[in-house]
Amino acid sequence: MPDSNIILMLADNIPCNARNPSPAAIYNNAHSHQNLFLEDTEVDYRGYEVTAENLVRLLTSRQINSTPRNKRLLSNSQSNVLIYLTGHGGEGFLKFQDAEELTSQDLADAIETMWQQKKYNELMLIADTCQSESMYQLIYSPNVLATSSSLVGEDSLSHHNDRSIGVYIIDRYAYNMQQFLDEKVLALESNSSLENFVKYCDKSKCISTVGVRRDLYDKSLKEVRVTDFFGARRYAHPFNSNDFNFDWSTL
Repeated sequence: MPDSNIILMLADNIPCNARNPSPAAIYNNAHSHQNLFLEDTEVDYRGYEVTAENLVRLLTSRQINSTPRNKRLLSNSQSNVLIYLTGHGGEGFLKFQDAEELTSQDLADAIETMWQQKKYNELMLIADTCQSESMYQLIYSPNVLATSSSLVGEDSLSHHNDRSIGVYIIDRYAYNMQQFLDEKVLALESNSSLENFVKYCDKSKCISTVGVRRDLYDKSLKEVRVTDFFGARRYAHPFNSNDFNFDWSTL
């Protein structure tokens, strides 16, 4: 998927953090040091730009005119949109900067605005927090599929720690989802289905229970490919002077 199709929000500047023993690098596996922070990695919202308000403004296109393209969601009624939320949360909220919260009602209303604005064809929401099922319980817009790393009343747990830095470096849900994508989705033509995707991290792997809400989504998950959301194709449409009411001779 090209970077132009990804909007990344990172509140912490981990690569440049003085406590990072590997400057300019981020690793999510203590046993396989594959740097996730490459030279061409573009962070679109960083630090104090990462707020609940800016996320809602991004989703609903309520931004000032001078907002650059990389900070805008340039989708339309033919787009499949994937929203991945991770961090600290609880029943009905996701924390931002330990100072504010995005509530499940805020998220539901933002997605409804997206639908009214024709900002998506189908939308998939992934929430990876404690009690993350609660983040999609209030959604009421059509063509939305949602899944979570835990049910209401459950914690979402970490996978393993790195003894060199003394902290857990990846959550169980994220670790297993990456395993699935690396093993089962090797190309855009992969036939792995969303049914396979949501069932991969069972209770033996995640410990918490993966939640799925599909009542707003008409299709069978067995018939929808993972790459419908975790992939992108570039479409080109040729234009000529007859397509525009413009005097090209003036150029």
